[in-house]
Parts: sequence; C-alpha cells; structure tokens
Amino acid sequence: MPALALYLFFFAYPTVQAVQYALTDWDGYSAAYRSVGLDNFRQLATGDDVFRNAAENNLKLMVVVVLAQTALALLLALYLVRTTRASTVLRALFFLPTVLSSVAVAFVWRFVYDPDGGLLNSGLRAVGLGNLQSVYLGNPDTAVYWLALTQVWFHAGQMMVVFIAGLQAIPRELYEAAELDGAGRLARFRYVTWPLVAPATGIVVAYTTVQSFKAFDLVLGLGGNPPGPALDLLSTRVYTTFSNNQFGYAAAQSLLFMALIALLTWVQRRAIRRATR
Repeated sequence: MPALALYLFFFAYPTVQAVQYALTDWDGYSAAYRSVGLDNFRQLATGDDVFRNAAENNLKLMVVVVLAQTALALLLALYLVRTTRASTVLRALFFLPTVLSSVAVAFVWRFVYDPDGGLLNSGLRAVGLGNLQSVYLGNPDTAVYWLALTQVWFHAGQMMVVFIAGLQAIPRELYEAAELDGAGRLARFRYVTWPLVAPATGIVVAYTTVQSFKAFDLVLGLGGNPPGPALDLLSTRVYTTFSNNQFGYAAAQSLLFMALIALLTWVQRRAIRRATR
C-alpha cells in the first residue's frame, strides 16, 4: 500500500493532470484558463515546424546512438569479458565517463569541438590535416551527429557492463560443445552468444533509446540555452515551451513525447526478439 500510494501520488496523478492541461491554453500562472479540446495536438501534428524539427533531430540522434553505442559496448564486452588484471583496469577506464556530470562532459567536449583552438582542429593541424578541420557543432547538417558521438563516449562503458554480465551468464559448456562440432569463432557468436545475450541487448537498446530522448543537460551544455535549431531535441523543445509560459501546449508536447518513446521501445523489443530467434 505505501508503494501504491507513492506511485499514485508521484506518477498517476501528475499524468492525469498533464492530460487535463494538454486540453487547455493554460499559461501556468493564471487562475482561469479555457478548454481548447484537441487544438494543441492538431497544431503539433500539422502546424508546428519547430517541434517537427526537434523530433527529426531526436530520431537521428536515437538511430546513431542506439546502433553505435550498442555495437561498441558489445565489442568492448567481448574483448574484456575475461576477468584478468588488464581487463579489470580497462573496464574501469571505459566506465569512468559514466560517473562524470553531464554538464562537465558537455563543457569538456565543447573544448574538443571548438573550431578555433579546440582539441580536434588543433590535432588535425598538428598532423598536417588542416584541410579536414570543421566547425563541428556550428554546422547545422552535422551538429546532431557530433552530439551523438559525445553521447556514445559518455555511456558506452555503462552499457559494456550490462553486456559483460550477460556474457558471463552464458554456460561455458555451450561454447565447448560448439567448438567440438567444428563451429568457428563467428559461428559460435552467431548461434551461441548472440541468441543468449538477447536479454542484455534488449536492456541496452531500450535504455539507450530512453537516454537519447532524455538528453537535456548535455544538449544545453553543448548548444546553449536554448540550443539552436540544429541541436534542438524534444526534451529541450518541451522545456523551452514551458519557459515561454505555454503550459497547456507543453503538456501536449510531453504526452506525445512519452507516447513516442513507448512506441519505439515496443518496436525495438519485437525486432530484437525476431533477430535472436
């Protein structure tokens, strides 16, 4: 009962309130407001190009981060799954970025991406590749992908730990039996490792998806407040709408935001189940 009471008070009741506010034009302060029905949702679906741009940016970020972070975390886990002194040290080093503050990570990578004296451009000039220099976050066509690189660097070590736990739970006898049957390294991965690591993969993909949609302080640290159109995501768009005293409209955005995350997570889980059968 205490747990149920906490759930109802901190989750169910605010959710019901969000639905109520999404059907109004409340500004967050006035005592009176009027009902607008589904007008907020119609505006989001047909007339809000700024929200659509944020959704497109977020989908791009999600696809890149989910694919790159899952693949990198799995490769690191396969390489470091055996418990040795060297692998223990490397695990700690790869996991280290996860314990850092998002704001600290953002400011470090702002220095890395700085087009004038940043680490990347300085390094390119030092090795004679100055023609490859870029403005990075200042390029609207590629800014979201540099954000994705930062996100992968930030959390790949955390997902590596999940994969290591999944790999260590696989019985060694299965690998020995497959080896006796003549299965090579790739065949053992395809028919033993990949199907049995599917639960860990599902966790990593779902968590990474939510991470990519909840990226907020990292975006503000890299792109400013509010970020430019190239780095505007759904989380920052909802925040900006609330800041502009459009509470009813922001509540509608939040509900669509939550529904999109739920839908994508459901689709991913079904895709993983089919891929690992």
